[in-house]
Amino acid sequence: MHTTSSKNRLSTLFLRTAALGVFTAAATLGLQAEQPAAAAAPAQPALNLQASLMAPLDLSSASSSSSSSDTDAAASERFDMSPEAAMQPPPRRRYRRPNYSDSHTNPDGSNKYTFMIGGGFIVPTGGTHNYASPGWKFQVGGGRNFNKTLGVLLQFDYDKMGIQTHTLNSQLALYNSLGATDQTGSSLSQLGGYIHDWSFSLDPIVNYYTSDTWGAYVTGGIGFYHKATVFTTPAIGEYCDPYYGCYQYQANQAIDTYNSNAFGVNGGFGFTYKLSRWSGTRLYGEARYVWTDNQPRHFDVSGTTSYFNAFPQASARTTYIPVTFGIRF
Repeated sequence: MHTTSSKNRLSTLFLRTAALGVFTAAATLGLQAEQPAAAAAPAQPALNLQASLMAPLDLSSASSSSSSSDTDAAASERFDMSPEAAMQPPPRRRYRRPNYSDSHTNPDGSNKYTFMIGGGFIVPTGGTHNYASPGWKFQVGGGRNFNKTLGVLLQFDYDKMGIQTHTLNSQLALYNSLGATDQTGSSLSQLGGYIHDWSFSLDPIVNYYTSDTWGAYVTGGIGFYHKATVFTTPAIGEYCDPYYGCYQYQANQAIDTYNSNAFGVNGGFGFTYKLSRWSGTRLYGEARYVWTDNQPRHFDVSGTTSYFNAFPQASARTTYIPVTFGIRF
């Protein structure tokens, strides 16, 4: 019995020793297999993102390691990222005056070409004030700007004035004394009239003040002026339509007309206002003085000469002040 029990204990001890040896050998082989991988990929320290962002940037080593053939000065600059440097303004850069060179713009940035349209009122002056009454006008034109200061305009003006009441009464009496009649054969009972003066003129312009919003200029020129003086009387007209038939209407009938052509001059000043500092469109207002060299013709209603002139003022020299408001673009 004793012998059998001793053998059993020896057998159990042997088995445990063998199992321990096998486990130890397996662990040793596993460690040896992990050592090359560990050597190939050494452990990296943990990345601290906040410390990396807050650390000052030092490029001195990068500039010292640049090649001697690289002459770019930017590669050798040092950047100071300290809070004191961040508060400093950036260095001022040098700018040159802008230079434009296209078919529509002058070198100083102004538009080469300009156009305008406007209207206003007219005040007769001098001898014209004795028979004409204030009226209205229309203006349109265009031209060339040589720079921001100097330009030239070609413009068309249509100026219309009325005739004063005392002048119309005098003419009415004169026409009735000469035997004038209306369309019914009766003496004239009422007389009206107007004066219109249309012209083409060439006008240099000098912009002596210019800002982002306001501007001021002087202008003047010479042109051709056609003056027409017309006296009218009320008349009944008839109009026939093939669909609606005929009907009558009242209109003014011209009974005496005078035309006079002459050269004239004008001059004045004006102001401009820009709708936007980045836009070339401007509102303008101006006042000019107009003088036309009409050649006077003598009064003659005798019928013995080659012309009939019952209103010599129509061919007299004409002066008036037109005030115009409009837009330029």
